[in-house]
Amino acid sequence: MGDKGQVTADLTAMNWALDKELGSGHFAKVYLVKATEGNPTAEVGTTAACKVIKKPKEAKKRALVTQEFKILKEINNENVVKCYDAFETDDRLYLILELMSGGELFDRIVDQGHFTEKDAQKVTFKLLAALKYMHDKGIAHRDLKPENMLMASKEPNAEVKITDFGLSKFFDEQSSLMKTPCGTPGYIAPEVLHMRGYNEKCDIWSLGVIVYILLCGFPPFYADNDAQLFEKIKKGQYEFLKPYWDPISAEAKAFVKRMLTVDPAKRPSAEELMADPWLGAELASTAELSTSSNVASTQAGLKKLKASFLAAWMVNNMTTSD
Repeated sequence: MGDKGQVTADLTAMNWALDKELGSGHFAKVYLVKATEGNPTAEVGTTAACKVIKKPKEAKKRALVTQEFKILKEINNENVVKCYDAFETDDRLYLILELMSGGELFDRIVDQGHFTEKDAQKVTFKLLAALKYMHDKGIAHRDLKPENMLMASKEPNAEVKITDFGLSKFFDEQSSLMKTPCGTPGYIAPEVLHMRGYNEKCDIWSLGVIVYILLCGFPPFYADNDAQLFEKIKKGQYEFLKPYWDPISAEAKAFVKRMLTVDPAKRPSAEELMADPWLGAELASTAELSTSSNVASTQAGLKKLKASFLAAWMVNNMTTSD
């Protein structure tokens, strides 16, 4: 039986019908599936995305791919992609995930062509609440970036959800700090770059970069190459450029500064940030921000930034697996 035949058989046994392939990568394939009669986790006819991961033979790699499997089984939050089902066979892992049909958050902002500080407030609160939920469960995402913020549907009031837990990890306050360097250039926290160990606060930094972009349409850290970019990140070297930040409140700027605190020990937690004055402020201005037009004009650059993954850097610098 071929790969697709085996996948079809495995899914059928768990009351899911395979429809078509949606995409593939180095380690996994994604299929469109539908719930069938007798499915205990979803109504009949529910469409979902099935991520099928072949288990690597090497023990370390196998542990890495099973981490996402274990984490998604633990999560149930309205602003995190829903996992309907997760099961495994001798050689494969199956993740049945909510079908996120609304596209990326930033693409939605460009499409609607109108974005205010109040809109940024609402999105930020939801993402922070999801982050608090994950951190409370001992889960660090470790790769927050715009392409991992998806809209549930095309509807105007669709929820934004955090996706892609491929680099996520369970952490424990009693255990050693996470050490494996991972993330995406532009969003990675300074302490991860220093490779002296880090904790879940790396997610706060990454979300801080995203909030900065939400408010103005371009990233706080940029350079001609990764080496220069990493130096700026380590120093926390960014600014609120005029005229783009002129209409944005002082509270919003203070909020971004708190998230982009270089020292993780001084960087607030998700819970502390949810009580920040900016998120509870009644904003006097309803002016449209430059986010939509700036994101649209720099979209190619953002896509390149998102696609530039740290794989080679990780391989060259990784000394300890966590």
